[in-house]
Amino acid sequence: MTAIRTARAVRVVAHRGASHEHPEHTLAAYRQAVADGADALECDVRLTADRRLVCVHDRRVERTSDGRGAVSAMTYEELAALDFGAWKGAGHAGSRVLLFEDLLREALAAPRPVGLAVETKHPTRAGGLLESELVRLLARYGLADGGSGRVEVMSFSRTALTRLHRLAPGLPAVYLMERRLRPPRPPYATHAGPGIELVRRDPGLVGRLKAKGLTVRVWTVDQPADVELCVRLGVDTLITNRPRDVRKLLRDL
Repeated sequence: MTAIRTARAVRVVAHRGASHEHPEHTLAAYRQAVADGADALECDVRLTADRRLVCVHDRRVERTSDGRGAVSAMTYEELAALDFGAWKGAGHAGSRVLLFEDLLREALAAPRPVGLAVETKHPTRAGGLLESELVRLLARYGLADGGSGRVEVMSFSRTALTRLHRLAPGLPAVYLMERRLRPPRPPYATHAGPGIELVRRDPGLVGRLKAKGLTVRVWTVDQPADVELCVRLGVDTLITNRPRDVRKLLRDL
C-alpha cells in the first residue's frame, strides 16, 4: 500500500512537452502533454537577438529546424520563418518557434492547474539578460513571487540560479546535475535535479539528497525500469519525454 501511495504521489513533468510523439518545444507537444496528464511542462529558454524569450534547447537551430545559425544571433522574425517540425518526420511539418510567453499562456489556460519548469540555458552571450527577461515576463503574469506554486526555475549554472534568486527569491530553484556531482549546491536551491544516469550509477544519491531536506527531480525518465527505480528510491518528480506512458506506469505500480 505504501508503494502504491508513493507512486501515485510522484509528479510527472513533460520534458519539452510530449516530445516522444511531437517535435520538442512545440505547442503540439505541450498540448499533448496536458492531455496526457502531465503535472507540469518543462521548457528551455533562450534570448533572441531582439531579446525575445523563446523555447529552444540547443545553442543553434540545426538539430530542431530546417535552418542554420545561433539562436542568440537571430531575431524572432528570422526564427519564426523556420520550420521547427519538419525534422521530426512526416506529419509534423509547419511548427514555428515557440515564444515562452505563448507557452505560459497555454499553461495558464489549461483546464486544470499545470505548472512550468523553466531551465535557463548557459553559457549565452545574453548573460544575465536571460534571467532578467524571464522574471520580468513572469512578473507581468503575477508569477514571479512563487506564491502560485505554478513555476519553478532550473539550471546547471550556479550563476544563473543566483541571478534568479536575487531577482525573484520566492521562485523554487532546482540545481541540475548530469553525469557527476556538481559543485556545492546553492543554499537557496531546495530542489535537486540529477540525471537518470547518475541515479542508476549511484542510487544512494537520492537518499542523501533527501536527508538534506531536498526534493528530488530526476530527468529524463522514459524506461519502465527507471520509473520503478525512481519510485523505489523515493524520487518526488519524474521529468519524461513520455508523460502518458509514465503516468500509466505510476498508476499500475
